[in-house]
Amino acid sequence: MAELGSKGVTAGKIASNVQKKLTRAQEKVLQKLGKADETKDEQFEQCVQNFNKQLSEGTRLQKDLRTYLASVKAMHEASKKLTECLQEVYEPDWPGRDDTNKIAENNDLLWTDFHQKLVDQALLTMDTYLGQFPDIKSRIAKRGRKLVDYDSARHHFEALQTAKKKDETKIAKAEEELVKAQKVFEEMNVDLQEELPSLWNSRVGFYVNTFQSIAGLEENFHKEMSKLNQNLHDVLLGLDKQYSGNAFPVKAQPRKKTKLFARLRKKMSSDSTPAKANKSPSPPPDGSPITSPETKTVNHELEPSTLEAPGASIPKSPSQPAEAAHAGAEAAGSEAAAGAEASKTEADSGSSSLPAVVVETFPATVNGTVEGGASSERADMPPGFLFKVQAMHDYTATDTDELQLKAGDVVLVIPFENPEEQDEGWLMGVKESDWIQHKELDQCRGVFPENFTERVQ
Repeated sequence: MAELGSKGVTAGKIASNVQKKLTRAQEKVLQKLGKADETKDEQFEQCVQNFNKQLSEGTRLQKDLRTYLASVKAMHEASKKLTECLQEVYEPDWPGRDDTNKIAENNDLLWTDFHQKLVDQALLTMDTYLGQFPDIKSRIAKRGRKLVDYDSARHHFEALQTAKKKDETKIAKAEEELVKAQKVFEEMNVDLQEELPSLWNSRVGFYVNTFQSIAGLEENFHKEMSKLNQNLHDVLLGLDKQYSGNAFPVKAQPRKKTKLFARLRKKMSSDSTPAKANKSPSPPPDGSPITSPETKTVNHELEPSTLEAPGASIPKSPSQPAEAAHAGAEAAGSEAAAGAEASKTEADSGSSSLPAVVVETFPATVNGTVEGGASSERADMPPGFLFKVQAMHDYTATDTDELQLKAGDVVLVIPFENPEEQDEGWLMGVKESDWIQHKELDQCRGVFPENFTERVQ
């Protein structure tokens, strides 16, 4: 007992606290069972809900702000290593070496200053804002306990008053305890009723101040960093001019898949070999007349079935007249007409006597409307037009299915008919100038490396 007394805690105080806890627990049980009424204050409960929400939002904001600062620190370290690498590879005899060293130094100082200002103007303010919540939360909890004490004292006093055998001494003592409990509760309740709404309203100004500070610091940081980047760009431009003969070539991404047009060309070459050996086909042994092979009508692309016909050659004839295409369509109904038209096609195409595949084009449609009559901007575009790109560098085609590009060329991008034929980093398209002049996809389209271009529409 002496030990307890030396610490300012007496046995009587401990017994009193234990008794209070037992009384509160008993009162809560009675209230939950509905055997005792509970003092309700809906306005205060709403304030408590707002307080908890405000605390939750503030805690999350503090956590995300710390994450943001950690990211800034990581970016600082990454930027520092990158500029150090530049300093190491920048040889002493190159022009602008001193400038690159100064830029690297200023870059490091700028990141350090940005991080420190974020800590001072955002994080510390955030910590101060959240620092007031623990005390208020503790007082809310204490108010709840004092409310239970008040209800318990009130119920005890009412029970003594309604008892059949009244004890005035006990009633007087119970009344005294009730008045005391009520006073303690009301003092705490009044203070919190004033503080909680004020704290809730303060959140608006705090959020405004915090995010304005962050936005302003970011704006200034990026302005200064932009100046440093421009200075670095100018230094490297001077280096590039001095060593312009050693320009680094932009390379296209390798094409890994089998090229569609290369496969078609190989097929065409192997199929046309026996036909070229005998330009004037002899009549069949049974004396039946020679008839042209079945004419296939395709739209913009050769059908796979056409390639599989034995002995067939598939030349592309840009100069083939429209009459040949027309006659090819009618050949299915008349063998004689088809034979005559095949001869005419052979004569028009020059030296080739091989049966031709008629490429008949149809007007493309956009949303069900024929392009020729459409007034929309896409009416003059090739079928399936996706978007425009502009070549940023010259590209020399390495295969017949690729487009030859000059810097400034505009290309109309179209989809691959078979998506599986598309290599990563490559697009299908037709140069705008070729499309305007010929309006023919089969003769003009090809693939090109995407990294040589940038999208313009």
